[in-house]
Amino acid sequence: MARHLITSAIPYINGIKHLGNLVGSQLPADLYARYLRGRGHEVLFLCATDEHGTPAELAAAKAGKPVADYCAEMHDVQAEIAKGFKLSFDHFGRSSSPQNHALTQAFAGRLAEMGLIREVVEEQVYSNADGRFLPDRYIEGTCPNCGFDSARGDQCDNCTKQLDPTDLIDARSTISGSTDLEVRETKHLYLRQSELKGDIADWIGSKVDWPILTTSIAKKWLTDGDGLQDRGITRDLDWGIPVKKGADDWPGMEGKVFYVWFDAPIEYIACAQEWVDAGKGTDWERWWRTDKGAGDVTYTQFMGKDNVPFHTLSFPATIMGVQQDWKLVDYIKSFNYLNYDGGQFSTSRGRGVFMDQALEILPSDYWRWWLLSHAPESSDAEFTWENFQTDVNKDLADVLGNFVSRITKFCRSKFSEAVPEGPAYGPAEEALIADLTAKLAEYEGHMDAMEVRKSAADLRAIWVLGNEYLQSVAPWTTFKTDPEQAAMQVRMGLNLCRLYGVLSSPFIPDASADILAAMNASDAEWPNGIAAAVSTLQAGHAFQVPEITFRKITDDERTEWAEKFAGTRD
Repeated sequence: MARHLITSAIPYINGIKHLGNLVGSQLPADLYARYLRGRGHEVLFLCATDEHGTPAELAAAKAGKPVADYCAEMHDVQAEIAKGFKLSFDHFGRSSSPQNHALTQAFAGRLAEMGLIREVVEEQVYSNADGRFLPDRYIEGTCPNCGFDSARGDQCDNCTKQLDPTDLIDARSTISGSTDLEVRETKHLYLRQSELKGDIADWIGSKVDWPILTTSIAKKWLTDGDGLQDRGITRDLDWGIPVKKGADDWPGMEGKVFYVWFDAPIEYIACAQEWVDAGKGTDWERWWRTDKGAGDVTYTQFMGKDNVPFHTLSFPATIMGVQQDWKLVDYIKSFNYLNYDGGQFSTSRGRGVFMDQALEILPSDYWRWWLLSHAPESSDAEFTWENFQTDVNKDLADVLGNFVSRITKFCRSKFSEAVPEGPAYGPAEEALIADLTAKLAEYEGHMDAMEVRKSAADLRAIWVLGNEYLQSVAPWTTFKTDPEQAAMQVRMGLNLCRLYGVLSSPFIPDASADILAAMNASDAEWPNGIAAAVSTLQAGHAFQVPEITFRKITDDERTEWAEKFAGTRD
């Protein structure tokens, strides 16, 4: 048994996330965690809400609530939706936690001791109407690169280029709309990432097994232009972690907070502390400190490609810089974007299907299956209602659901709601066992490698093998002339139901649990060989015919949903 630490990129607190967010981090991380647990490994799966920065303040202002109250409320909302999608976090924490406050301040203090923090006097936009500096998303204007007139002070949504507030043309305050702006001097702390460029380059260069998407983005940021630059880690904001050197005040930094992208990754560590403090586990340091037992931990991060620079450069720079035996990530699984029906999903602009809306119209397994089987690994993918309907109906209803329904109903009608006996497995069954053995090895290999789409294709192929077997041996025809032979074929089919329940659980946990419950399968362990797995349910073992495992999506429903989600979310 191995030990695996898994983290998903922590979602912003500013509203309910869309399906693109889900498939870009949380859902594949859950798939991997469930698979590893199923194989008997020790897993700690952590996630949290990212509660600092301008997105939180702006969202709270829009909601007319104090930012602390808004964040607490939205954390509960996101936690509940995560449960709805059956995301199996060991703990779902908060970056505003006392644990993260203390740890972030401790990291900053240690970096200062190591000479890796410098103070910089810089120019920032100040709003006279609002009486404050306007960092990041408190300012909008025209992008100097593409001319988009709603670019934000940190990034243009149209061309995706990163910006500084001072770059914007015809800038305006997002608080008041005022254009009465001026540039003033303010002092901030910078992490001297450039001093660690060589160490980071060597570390990234050693990760020969990482996805090309991850390493290409990391190397681009590391080497393009002037190469890795020092990065500001403080902001002129009210909400956030106060700037301190550990427990001590930081002279000249009064009233400032740490930049969200400095404290947010540290929350991965703090979340483990929260997990212990919540009474869910013990000894969080054995997962995070290499000097306290984490040397045998494999740490995997899941994230969308826009998060890669911070996780391959800035967070590792923080970990390396403090020189305190903290665990570095071993593998970063990154994803491209899932687009929505000809355009982009967007939380800030309310475009697409959001997680709560999805659960209102269909159970989570429908979404889990489609999203994972279309995960945007090698390139961007696109969600369309037509593809969703077609694939769900074909894969879940016609292949898996139909198999379970056919064999259980046939057994009930011709034998009973108990596994019939019949003779030993024959040549057709032995051939099926061989095919299943080969396909299971492929499935496990792709799951071990975190190749999500290939794993889904393998699992579907395993379901198809069962359907092809039934079509080939046709127990409903065999029964007319040889009931004993038909009984054996049915026994194989019922054992396949149990096997499918086990193998499918990382992808579709609710349906898998329903199948296993219908089979009265108390033993749901991962198979240690197909021959043994398809002999688990012995003659006389009682089962129940399950309710319809998956229903088909109708054309009328598809049309209704396409129209309903064609606009923007309020």
